[in-house]
Order: sequence, then C-alpha cells, then structure tokens
Amino acid sequence: MFTGIITGVGRIAALHALGSSLDHGRRLTLEAPPGYLDDVGLGDSIALNGACMTVTSLDLPQRHFTIDISAESLARTTGLADTGRRINLEKALRAHDRLGGHIVSGHVDGVGTVTRFEQVGESWELCVLAPPELGKYLAYKGSITVNGVSLTVNRISDSAQGCEFSINLIPHTVENTALGQLTAGSPVNLEIDTVARYVERMLSAGNLTPKDNHA
Repeated sequence: MFTGIITGVGRIAALHALGSSLDHGRRLTLEAPPGYLDDVGLGDSIALNGACMTVTSLDLPQRHFTIDISAESLARTTGLADTGRRINLEKALRAHDRLGGHIVSGHVDGVGTVTRFEQVGESWELCVLAPPELGKYLAYKGSITVNGVSLTVNRISDSAQGCEFSINLIPHTVENTALGQLTAGSPVNLEIDTVARYVERMLSAGNLTPKDNHA
C-alpha cells in the first residue's frame, strides 16, 4: 500500500532480459538517491512510477537495487524499460506513517497520454488523456495517480478518444518528482482512486441478476 507521495527519484541503471522470448520479463537495476536504501530489505515493496515491485537484491555501496518485472507488467505499464530514465520511487506505507496523499495500491489501471504540459503562472498545468474505460472513475476534485504521484483533478472533458483531465502542479512537485521530464505525447501510468473503484462496483452490482453474481 502506498500514498502517492514520492520519497525519491531514481534512475534505471541497467536492463537485463530474463529469457530469450517475448514471454520473458526483465531485471531492472535501479540507482537510488543517497541514503534511500538504508532502511530497505530484500522482499520490500517499492513503487516505480506507480507500479508496485519487489526488491530482489541490494548493493548499498553503489546505491543499487534490482527488481524483476514480468512481460505482463511491462505490457501494461510504461517507462519501466528505458535505461537512463529518471523514475519516481515510493517505499511501501508503514502503519504509523502519515497518509499524505490518498490510498494507492501500486496497480496500474491504464496508460494515458500527456496532451499538454506548460507553465501557467508559478505552477504547471498537466493535461492527460485517459483511456475511455477509465473516464467513469475520474471526477472534479477527485484523486488520480500519475506515474505514482497522488494528484487532484481540476477539470475533466469526455470524448470518443477518452477522458482528458487537467491537473495543477506546484513547483515543489515538479522539482521533486520525475514529472518535470514529461512533454506532450509522453505516456504515463495511471491508477484510479480505490474508493471510485468500489463505488462503481456497488452501483453496477445492483443491475446484475443472481446468475451473473455467481458466474
């Protein structure tokens, strides 16, 4: 479980195939900020651009850790297969931690596309086109996770292509996450609000027959 509050920005240092076919995944070696891995152990969960992964090895002197990512996860996420890319990191939530963002599972629901990323006054406006199937989960002043960052939706617009939503980023967020490297056309990982997911399920379940419920 995560909160969408980024705790560090790392870098994909190396990428190794786990097999020779497209059915095999990759092993990622990531470089973490100084001191970031001091309280991390083997088997711990760290979200990479919003995707929950398991630490499989640690090299503290080099500030490196590795994760193994399946072909399925690679196919359903973006930004996890490019050597040298800066990447948002968040360690799993502890029971005594502050819930500074919102409840984030680290399971990517879809990949969106940046349509606009420009400075407006002292802040930045980030507009993203979400896949059509995610549009029903987006609401004005609701929460959305973009590349692992918990953000608030300021505007939504539905179309046949999907649901475009707008977000305001303060300078602190741009400077302390990897969102600052985005440009129009960049793909981003999206995770919808967990509460919205359950509300949609409860509303749709009322239209199911008993046979549907046991399918």
